[in-house]
Amino acid sequence: MHITLNGEPYDASANLLHDLLQQLELLDKRIAVEFNEEICPRSEWPNQAIQEGDIIEIVHAIGGG
Repeated sequence: MHITLNGEPYDASANLLHDLLQQLELLDKRIAVEFNEEICPRSEWPNQAIQEGDIIEIVHAIGGG
């Protein structure tokens, strides 16, 4: 299915956000996910279905001071 991932067209084979992040090897990273312009808490990743046309933004958390 066709989605937008970080502003770029992406052909996703995963049906769940958790599975997409696993395919992208990001599950063990410190990231935040915006799903259709809403922050998606990590606890919802396993149940968040991906559908045609969804917009997903993934950002890496960077510590600093």
